[in-house]
Amino acid sequence: MRDRILAGIDLGSHAIRLAVGQVTPGAERRDVLQLIGAHEVPSQGITRGSIRSIDDAVAAISACLDGAERQIGVPVSEAYVGIGGTQVEVVTTKGVVGVSRPDNEIQEEDYFRVIDAASGGQMANFDVLHRLPQRFTVDSQTSIKDPVGMEGKRLEADVCVIQGLSGHVRSLTKAVGSANVDVSGIVFSPLAAAEAALSGRQRDLGVALVNIGATTTSVAVFEEGDLLHAAVIPMGADHVTRDLAVVLRTDIDVADKCKQTFVTAAPEQASDTDLVDLHDLGAPEHELVSPRFMSDIAAARIEDLFAAVEKELRKADRSGNLPAGVVLVGGGAKLRGIVEAAKKHLRLPASVAGQASVPTPLTEIVRDPAFSPAIGIMLWGFSQERAGGSGGLGSVWAGKTKAAGKVGQSVKKIFKSFIP
Repeated sequence: MRDRILAGIDLGSHAIRLAVGQVTPGAERRDVLQLIGAHEVPSQGITRGSIRSIDDAVAAISACLDGAERQIGVPVSEAYVGIGGTQVEVVTTKGVVGVSRPDNEIQEEDYFRVIDAASGGQMANFDVLHRLPQRFTVDSQTSIKDPVGMEGKRLEADVCVIQGLSGHVRSLTKAVGSANVDVSGIVFSPLAAAEAALSGRQRDLGVALVNIGATTTSVAVFEEGDLLHAAVIPMGADHVTRDLAVVLRTDIDVADKCKQTFVTAAPEQASDTDLVDLHDLGAPEHELVSPRFMSDIAAARIEDLFAAVEKELRKADRSGNLPAGVVLVGGGAKLRGIVEAAKKHLRLPASVAGQASVPTPLTEIVRDPAFSPAIGIMLWGFSQERAGGSGGLGSVWAGKTKAAGKVGQSVKKIFKSFIP
């Protein structure tokens, strides 16, 4: 595995970002993944995480790959790909099986059978991306992390099943494959972003990762180290830009410059006396607007966004009850005042993701919350390969290396069947 190049691609509606790492020897002869390159280009052919034009998407992906390859000096021939958007569904299912051995000792075979039973009722036209066991019950013993080796007659499992619309999965895979890159695996983007943005302690205590993209926002709630709940909200930072364009009656590019330069999600921090002339930002006519007025417009949309996030926290029964609070990632996390708005509307501690825990000379990249998903996808692939799998079906296979190898090979065959 040493010297291996691993890449993670985040296919966003606003930008396509690529993170490239190389496996190097670390302390105690343990392999370490070092971030050696990162590149982003404006997105084309992608809306709300879905491919709308294969040709445009392939052109943008190819441009991103070219930029990264010039930076690192070696070709990128394969990559892990993040998937998101409203075409991804997250459901919690339950499975029940009888223990197979006469002496009632639970084996790995029983472990996999109960997970198969829990995820066997997948919806038509959906592909299962991850099967993540949350807890097991052995007879009357509940909240068990790993039942293998225990004794009992009845084994139950609560499993978080993440599945994507088949056409959505195939389109993403085809677009990447058409850019001459083999797909090593597909991962649910919020699950991967947690690899870069969250510490193990945060995931143990209870934390919500909120990835604010251009057109969607994803929420992933972790507790005791496991994914407890996840959802994708069809609202993002571009909705703020559109609101500004409509209310100010100006061009979308001018509205975007206003958002980046003068707007804050905490309008009380904005000035209502220092006026901004929209003509200076590219508008055809002179029009004076206060930052406070623009921020009030943005704050209304941000309030709607966090109301939707709060709704998901209530579904997980964690509203106002996450000791590690909320961690914000994605391009939308760069909006000024977003942390104060999150604290106010979610009634939780909040912060923008800090520096990703990956060795690299690219300090600005690892501090950029917009790159957290791409870096996380890369790290997720590394963790899967180090555990013995190839990134196909998530942490259900971690630690079960014999089965993981077989499953990984079959998953790669499936990915290749998507590519013409």
